[in-house]
Amino acid sequence: MAHNINHKNQYLMNLNNLENLKAEMKSLGFKPELIEKMEEQVKAGLPEFTLKDQVKSHKGQVDLNVFFKQSGQSENYYLNKFEVSLNEGKALESGQQYLVISPSDTPGKNNVWKRENVAEAIELFKKHTGNAELASGKDAAHKTQLASMENGKINYVDKDFGRIFRNPPLPQTIWVDRGKGFTAPQAINLIEGRAVYREDMLTQGGMPYKAWMKLDLDGPRDRHMNYNMNQYHDPSYGFNLKEVLDKFNIKELETPKEREKLEAQLKNGDRPAVTVEKNGEPLKVFVEAVPRYSQLNMYTSSGRAEKREQFLKQPSLNKEISKTKIKEKGVSEAQGLGV
Repeated sequence: MAHNINHKNQYLMNLNNLENLKAEMKSLGFKPELIEKMEEQVKAGLPEFTLKDQVKSHKGQVDLNVFFKQSGQSENYYLNKFEVSLNEGKALESGQQYLVISPSDTPGKNNVWKRENVAEAIELFKKHTGNAELASGKDAAHKTQLASMENGKINYVDKDFGRIFRNPPLPQTIWVDRGKGFTAPQAINLIEGRAVYREDMLTQGGMPYKAWMKLDLDGPRDRHMNYNMNQYHDPSYGFNLKEVLDKFNIKELETPKEREKLEAQLKNGDRPAVTVEKNGEPLKVFVEAVPRYSQLNMYTSSGRAEKREQFLKQPSLNKEISKTKIKEKGVSEAQGLGV
């Protein structure tokens, strides 16, 4: 009887663990489909597993690896980190994968390895010592060749794929604690170079503070191969999003509800579309927050930068905006990504 009670308690505890993981993933903004995959793997009882996802982005495709590991002391699983990497090449179409193809021992047959992550596919391809091909597509019968090798020597790389092939994207580790930390959408925005506003940061002494966070993508990586983080503290750094928005003729600012939504999107690191006026005609542009310069950047749908000065309420402000200098006060660097 005692054995049955213990087994029942263990089963309930495992179900609680599963529900906690679901809640954590939902809080971190992962897709419902990924949460379902997590549940399948947990029920299969694997000691550790990695879930993968791809998201089309403004600069190509962002690959995500989400890591789960079972405790050494119990059957509970934990989600402590995930990775994001930016593939600035052409994003995969729905249903497509990267394919590494090489001849098998059976004449007329090929071995085909499928990978969702471009860096992993390139690494696998380069390990071959004979004839091999790197491609993308739904399967080997419907493929687009990206690279090939003969007798272990690379003899072709697609021109548009060349930069990614020479410099495969390295992942950025995002640490989380029981569903708290940078969300998946925020991490995607960070790896694309945009800033994210956090109200729940803590100093090493445990004191809370608010700051805009931005990866230093132009600086060196740390010893863990992560980018360092620049922090623009609020309010000491001096970037006031509301005041900066008020300088511009943006239609969405006219409605309190739309304004609130826009501010939330910018704080999340998004690049939302807004309506401005150019040559007397309404124009949709994409806007992003730039805390370092206490400014906004604006882009067309094709990604071309628009001069923000033309959308100011007062032309007299043009000179002031154009002379904005890099602020140094309140900038700090932190190793990697903390919670």
